[in-house]
Amino acid sequence: MVTDQQAASFYDAIGGHETMRRIVAKFYEGVADDPVLRPMYPEEDLGPAEERFLLFLTQYWGGPTTYSEQRGHPRLRMRHAPFAVTAEARDHWLMNFRAALDAVALPPEQDAQFWDYVTHAAQFMVNAPG
Repeated sequence: MVTDQQAASFYDAIGGHETMRRIVAKFYEGVADDPVLRPMYPEEDLGPAEERFLLFLTQYWGGPTTYSEQRGHPRLRMRHAPFAVTAEARDHWLMNFRAALDAVALPPEQDAQFWDYVTHAAQFMVNAPG
């Protein structure tokens, strides 16, 4: 027999929308002042990018599928292809994401699961030398 706790998604287990929103907001606070990442966002307002990232992570971790309903398949490599994502950019991205995860203080097992995903995803996005 599967209990409600076992059936809960990772998204629900970490606190759902509020926790995911806090992670993404903290991440974008870092991006706003990051000398490597900020130039990759041509728009002055980071709000739309923040919203897209929130929707993506929400869907990825088992929350509502609003991202796909609005934008279709994530196609992460294709969407990032116009940007030179270097190892340096990856490292800055991970530094800001680590600060975001630290800010919400997930239990160690959940933190490790989230961190494992983002480290692999960040490496996958690298598409340029440097």
